[in-house]
Amino acid sequence: MSGFTQNDQVAINTIRALAADVVGKANSGHPGAPMGMAPVAHVLFSRFMRFNSKNPKWINRDRFVLSNGHACALQYILLHLAGYKVSMDDLKSFRQIDSITPGHPELGVTDGIEVTTGPLGQGISNAVGLAIAQAHMGAVFNKDNFSLIDNYTYVFTGDGCLQEGVASEACSLAGHLKLGNLIAIYDDNKITIDGDTAVSFTEDVEARFKSYGWEVLHVEKGDDDVAAIEAALKEAQKTKDQPTIINLKTTIGFGSLKQGGHDVHGAPLKKDDITQLKKKFGFNPEETFAVPQETYDIYNAAAEKGAKAEADWNALFKQYSEKYPKEASELTRRVEGRLPEGWEKALPTYTTSDAAVGSRKLSETTISKLAEVLPELVGGSADLTGSNLTRWKNAEDFQHPSTGLGSYAGRYFRFGVREHGMTAICNGIAAYGGLIPFGATFLNFVSYAAGAVRLSALSHLRVLQVATHDSIGLGEDGPTHQPVETAAWLRAVPNLAFWRPADGNETSASYLVSILSQHTPSVLAFSRQNLPQLANSSIEKAAKGGYVLEEVENADVTLVSTGSEVPLCLEAVGQLKSKGIKARLVSLPCFEVFETQSREYKLSVLPSGAPILSVEAYSTFGWGQYSHDHFGLKAWGASGPYDQVYKKFDLTPEGIAKRAEKVVAFYKKRGQPVFSPLISALDDISDE
Repeated sequence: MSGFTQNDQVAINTIRALAADVVGKANSGHPGAPMGMAPVAHVLFSRFMRFNSKNPKWINRDRFVLSNGHACALQYILLHLAGYKVSMDDLKSFRQIDSITPGHPELGVTDGIEVTTGPLGQGISNAVGLAIAQAHMGAVFNKDNFSLIDNYTYVFTGDGCLQEGVASEACSLAGHLKLGNLIAIYDDNKITIDGDTAVSFTEDVEARFKSYGWEVLHVEKGDDDVAAIEAALKEAQKTKDQPTIINLKTTIGFGSLKQGGHDVHGAPLKKDDITQLKKKFGFNPEETFAVPQETYDIYNAAAEKGAKAEADWNALFKQYSEKYPKEASELTRRVEGRLPEGWEKALPTYTTSDAAVGSRKLSETTISKLAEVLPELVGGSADLTGSNLTRWKNAEDFQHPSTGLGSYAGRYFRFGVREHGMTAICNGIAAYGGLIPFGATFLNFVSYAAGAVRLSALSHLRVLQVATHDSIGLGEDGPTHQPVETAAWLRAVPNLAFWRPADGNETSASYLVSILSQHTPSVLAFSRQNLPQLANSSIEKAAKGGYVLEEVENADVTLVSTGSEVPLCLEAVGQLKSKGIKARLVSLPCFEVFETQSREYKLSVLPSGAPILSVEAYSTFGWGQYSHDHFGLKAWGASGPYDQVYKKFDLTPEGIAKRAEKVVAFYKKRGQPVFSPLISALDDISDE
């Protein structure tokens, strides 16, 4: 390669000037990092990145992740220059409402964006997932002389990202897995929002990454030594059994009057600063958003090279299809996002003659069945495999072959004690394409992964969280492990399905809907204690998110519940009947899915006419949308055998029946019509 010319310098300065203009026009954003990283961005996109901007979804494209959320304008500039559907008008609408250039890169909003970044540390963790996905897909589908899946994942990261704990979790695992396809460029400008990193971040980053098992390279003059940048990237590509981090020394806001300081980090440049900067770089200060033709020419050539790379790949795939038709068909199916025909028939069904078992055990059975028919299903546990019950028989671990512990074709992941990193990695795996990832931990510790869970939902990624030990029913571990508040915040996250199945059929339904939900992540909460199989449950009913488990005409009260409290409510229904009180029972395993049902269906499940009492061994926060009275926990749980813990909080059939009697008495005394709580959300009361 080499042979850099004055045109390359013009292109670098164009990126810097555009960064000033983009952020200046929006009067919001961070110009400093894009200006400092312009040289490495130019070298990477013009000489290394393999992409086809006319087909952003080509499976073997190189992935580029901008983990440094403060450099988001840089990514939009690169996409514009490289011929993606980011126009100059789009650059001018940076950070504006409904634009395709939002404040931080969002998957699904802008072509060429691989993952949603912004919250620091998430992008580099996603990049680990992207690299894992490539390694696995390559191991499964590549054959001798047919290297179909061999792309690199490049990620720009900064001081802020590397201070976040999630980055440490993911990068530690990446080193263990020897992901030679992962190349990180560390923008070592020693500036964060609070100022010089000397105030809080003085560790030896290079030594840290060496201890993780990464190859560490160093470029001292990142502001202008493009030859050294190129050499480092070439060296990184040669390394096949280690991820690489290139420590790139840059000057934040290079060219600005405030270069090197935190003032250029989080605010637009002043007008006089932009004027002098453009003069310094040979641009007309009266012009904005100017791009010389020679800069477009460089990037057009890179795009044409990428288009040819895809054409060559298509020709190779045609030969592959002739020699390996079964594998070619399978790869095509998975890349297109189609599920195998009839896969859902593998879901187990249950009757009351089946034994009572913990729903985590029911989950294990379901995963084992699905693993046989869904080769794209991959996942593992955050060091709780024996408790989460997530590893199916004969599963192979995903490991570097040199360890003797598995291979890259393995589908089971040992995430280690890294809940947050696990979920962020799963986001990257899902974003790659062709795979359905799951991670597992205790429900309480899904809270450790909250940042990544939120981005699963925002990114519309099909990521499954298997969350066992789902309530005070886990018993002796006590309040530190009992997730009394976790369900409430998960239910509050838009586009996230929180499932709490009550038996085997509901467990199968939770997996059915989660796998069919291509653009929605799911958290599946399972019990430690045994649960009986319910007489009137079915996969079809539970797949609606809520259904009537026990019906009765002219009911005095409806009980609505989830998970391990449903069988307690069923017993309470019998006790109420013996006292002459007619009680209906509704199981509501998933609020999010129930909300997608028709108005008529929802009102048939939770109708007007009688009071509704919710019962759940969690905080009652959020139940007001479905019930008139809410029976649950007002504070933390307690330590002890699970049945004694339930008894302590009166969450027993007797306690539930007693509460229902009080509710019935209260509403009869009022003597007023009882409208379903759904009415206010569906219709004006006068329309009922």
